[in-house]
Amino acid sequence: MCIDADARLAAAAGGVARFLADAAGLESEAVARLQSAVMEACLEAFEHLAGKHPHLEIDFARFSDRLEVSLSHEDASPAVGMHTITGFSANRLKHLGDARTPEGVDRVQHETHGKESVTRLTKYLGQVAPSL
Repeated sequence: MCIDADARLAAAAGGVARFLADAAGLESEAVARLQSAVMEACLEAFEHLAGKHPHLEIDFARFSDRLEVSLSHEDASPAVGMHTITGFSANRLKHLGDARTPEGVDRVQHETHGKESVTRLTKYLGQVAPSL
């Protein structure tokens, strides 16, 4: 799904995540947290959209063991370091050991490819996330 920087469209992306999480059998609290995490990721990513590239591409994938939501956009600013998670400000992160993960997801991956930034949110469907 390709969206413009509009909070209503971020809510729609959260709704898609909610549907997938509910269909995957997650408990209602986990479903709501994932929905919120996706909406927040969209809202934060909107701040990084470039004038010539004002769209956010969101891909949703369901696997047997996890749900993945990938947010990508072309960023006019220099690429950020791999230790920085684009799309989540520090006050929206919680600490889980050494990993910094937004509430509602189990794993965040960030990649840059030239000027394209990709943030992947993963929610595992089992009791706990596998060891990395």
